Amino acid sequence: MAELSPTRVVITVIGKNRPGILAAITRVLGETNVDIRDITQSVIENIFTMTMLADTSACTLDFTGLQQELTAAGDEIGVSVQMQREDVFNFMYRL
Repeated sequence: MAELSPTRVVITVIGKNRPGILAAITRVLGETNVDIRDITQSVIENIFTMTMLADTSACTLDFTGLQQELTAAGDEIGVSVQMQREDVFNFMYRL
């Protein structure tokens, strides 16, 4: 099992599928210097879901600032974006 890092976050996105979802979310991450470590996405019956593991050690925003930017980007395109620290996510879901 990989060692947990306090700078790693889990980002989840869900909503009705449409073009530009991945672009909108990764634009925020790129502009704030967040490194995407892993990503998975799927579309089932026109419902888009995406989960990312990202490293925020070089992020230009604090946790709350990044969370606000991702939420705003999701709101603009009509999807829900959640971000949690990796350790909190793992504790909640007992992975």
